[in-house]
Amino acid sequence: MYLLDTNHCSFAIQGQPDSRSRLATLGQSQVATCVIVQAELIYMAENSQRRDTNLRRVKGFLDNILIYEINSATAEIYGKFQAELIQKFGPKEKRKRRKTRTIDLSFSQHDLWIAAIAIQHQ
Repeated sequence: MYLLDTNHCSFAIQGQPDSRSRLATLGQSQVATCVIVQAELIYMAENSQRRDTNLRRVKGFLDNILIYEINSATAEIYGKFQAELIQKFGPKEKRKRRKTRTIDLSFSQHDLWIAAIAIQHQ
């Protein structure tokens, strides 16, 4: 199973040959994405110069791919994963760790949610 991030979906939607051919060899049953990526793709299309065309392309792509949702199991994984990252890469002093955000460590919250979904669905 492959959980595609926003960049990979965007490449496929744009018709980049390497992405298209790789996805074609996998088949639909092995390819998925998640609601976080769905939101990012819609945001990108909404802010593009060719909004209507790009929204149609995004929705057409998403209609043909499995989209994982976020649920309480995902939230449990996310919380633990975020705490582990702060403990491993954050300041050593607990007092400072409480104020540390994952973005301060170069991890976006969106990427953490995508990782949590990937972990949840193995």
